[in-house]
Amino acid sequence: MAMGAASAKGAVAANINVTPMIDVMLVLLIIFMIVTPAITAGFQATIPRAKNPDAREEQEGEIRLGIDRDGKFYLDVTGSSGKYTGPRYISDADLPAQLTNLYANRTIDKIMYLKADESVKYERVQAALEMARKAGVRVVGAIAEQERSTRPERH
Repeated sequence: MAMGAASAKGAVAANINVTPMIDVMLVLLIIFMIVTPAITAGFQATIPRAKNPDAREEQEGEIRLGIDRDGKFYLDVTGSSGKYTGPRYISDADLPAQLTNLYANRTIDKIMYLKADESVKYERVQAALEMARKAGVRVVGAIAEQERSTRPERH
């Protein structure tokens, strides 16, 4: 029983066993395939079109309320840092309190921008406007997209 001698039968294999690594990679792939649609799913709305709307970038401190095609509310606030966080779902029960908190501390402007899907029932828009009015909103601006013309414009 010589321990130091290596025979041809008991030689150490120099091959790497990649089966555990492949198993881990497949599990990660499945996890990302399931999680990615949930992350990208957000506020989806087909916005009504208007003739000659003013193109304007979003400003710091603006409050935007979105209503998707299912009638769900999304609150979108650009913070004082100017960092855009994106629309966040908010339940019907929480919306009045959230709007009241946002507009209670405002002294200069009490403007809310409304972005609603073109197929949403008007009663949802009316409910949102009523909640906003009770929260202290003075002006509501509608967000629309530029209506595309069938013929090109000449300058």
